Amino acid sequence: MSAPSSSEHPSQFALLGQRRFAPFFWVQFLGAMNDNVFKFAFTVLVTYRLSVSWLPSAMAGLVIGAVFIAPFLLFSATAGQLADKYDKARMTRWVKNLELAIMALATLGLVTHQVPLLLGCIFLMGLHSTLFGPVKFAYLPQHLNERELTGGNGMIEMGTFVSILLGNVAGGLLIALPESGAVSGAQAVAVACLALAALGRLAAQFVPATPATEPGLKVNWNPVSETWANLKLAHGHLAVFRSLLGISWLWFFGAVFLSQFPVFAKDVLHGDEHVASLLLVVFSVGVGMGSLLCETLSREHVEIGLVPLGAIGMTVFAGDLWWSSSSLVAPALQYGLGSFIAEPAHWRVLADLFLLSLFAGLYSVPMYALIQLRSPASHRARIIAANNILNALFMIASSLIVGALLAAGFTVPQVFGLLAVANAVVALWIFLVVPEYLLRFIAWVLSHVVYRFRLQGTRHIPATGAAVLVCNHVSFIDPVLLMAASPRPIRFLMDHRIFKIPVLGWLFKLAKAIPIAPRAEDPAAYEAAFDAADAVLADGELLGIFPEGGITRDGTLQPFKGGLMKILERRPVPVVPMALTNLWGSFFSRVEGGTAMVKPFRRGLFSPVGLVAAPAQAPEQVQMDALQARVAQLLLASKD
Repeated sequence: MSAPSSSEHPSQFALLGQRRFAPFFWVQFLGAMNDNVFKFAFTVLVTYRLSVSWLPSAMAGLVIGAVFIAPFLLFSATAGQLADKYDKARMTRWVKNLELAIMALATLGLVTHQVPLLLGCIFLMGLHSTLFGPVKFAYLPQHLNERELTGGNGMIEMGTFVSILLGNVAGGLLIALPESGAVSGAQAVAVACLALAALGRLAAQFVPATPATEPGLKVNWNPVSETWANLKLAHGHLAVFRSLLGISWLWFFGAVFLSQFPVFAKDVLHGDEHVASLLLVVFSVGVGMGSLLCETLSREHVEIGLVPLGAIGMTVFAGDLWWSSSSLVAPALQYGLGSFIAEPAHWRVLADLFLLSLFAGLYSVPMYALIQLRSPASHRARIIAANNILNALFMIASSLIVGALLAAGFTVPQVFGLLAVANAVVALWIFLVVPEYLLRFIAWVLSHVVYRFRLQGTRHIPATGAAVLVCNHVSFIDPVLLMAASPRPIRFLMDHRIFKIPVLGWLFKLAKAIPIAPRAEDPAAYEAAFDAADAVLADGELLGIFPEGGITRDGTLQPFKGGLMKILERRPVPVVPMALTNLWGSFFSRVEGGTAMVKPFRRGLFSPVGLVAAPAQAPEQVQMDALQARVAQLLLASKD
């Protein structure tokens, strides 16, 4: 038994050869790169070459960043409506046309050194990114299936950070060209920006049609009222809204590092501007690699269990970055790039920065994928717009708070240390108010560390709609393993005695499992359990049951009880037969006189276990004896 083959679900890189993804990827890549070539070149220009009384060089980066982000606050709500109302391919081409016009204006400003015009173009490029943001994330779910969504988001995130990195490097190199040369730095930047805009427009021409999800929407052009309406709309889907807050916190977290790299490199690491560039490179590569790792670690599902893993890594390595950089001694001469890398003490700093950014990639991609998957299609772009609004607010708050801390006398390493503590607190809050993240993390650890979990046929678990998952019952952690295999949350109907087990009982309560007692023991609890199960199916969710009525005591499949038929009489839904394999004899199964959890790691780490799922059965075809025989058949087949 093995996981789905690569031919059945190709690598995320295969998407780059497909029209439904590749043109859109390059539109995003080229647009982000153009933003950063222009922004960084303009920042260097007003910092080093132009003297502008009303824009001091010390404030240039802050002012340019604020002007760029302002449209996200002002126009995200409108952008979300437009992306829901119109075909996203058309929207993409409109936005790229706007980018060409902006770059034409920017060319005039660069050649004539008109700073007010260039600042206006920065605002317009922020508007360009604002309009494209909801399109970018609402486009993917219309062209990628659930198994491809994590990989597609990983590719987009990786591409974005690589393009940001390349844009900053290219902008810095081009603007540094001497004014006395055949082509001045400003002219070179202008040509590069126009070329990138033209290439982006060319790529946009190949983006496939992506129909509007709500073509009859009447656009509200009032940004204040529509912003409030978007935030209320997102709040109506609590798991989604809290994920939006989680992503916004990541932007807060990342903005602290990105804004402090120059001063961190100069005053703490005692390096020159090339060291500051190295920090940006390490950070960008780390985020890109973390984003790409998500598909491998998630088995091509939207695996939100990676989010707590990412949060833990971000906290640990941000804290260690504070620790490792607090005791560095200033050299006699400022470090250049070569002398900086030659110092072993700096390797730990670079490793911390790389790893915290890698874990940030693991944190962000599943959250974006969950928002895309769980948001109603008709409102998806507007919910993404609400995310952009929150991101902007959190980034502004980041600047204000970090500025206040530095003004109060905190050092940059101390700010990083406080950020590590804050990240731990925020992560704990998110995982307690949205317990699905914590539960999926535990499931992910069990299925990747304690066990080597092999899946077969999990494509038969419905991606949408109500269904009952029927499985044999071998161990106390069967529900956790089923969670690890399913792309969607599962509500379990479980023996009420399991809820009395320490830790496990708390976890199952957190998962909102439904306790059921025998009718003879507690008739009211028995009926209440079936009412709760029916409500789960009525809401279009997945219900998991173990029809044996208890955990096997000898490793064999026990007779199925008739509770399933009672569920189907009230709510006819498809039934998916499943079988957990090779769990008997593990720590969580009943052995040695009927007891479980006696010898930890009895079979060592990475013990092989599996899950096999068969095609769903229509409710009218379900018979208990035949269903039991089907599960038994799956168990036998797994041993072949």
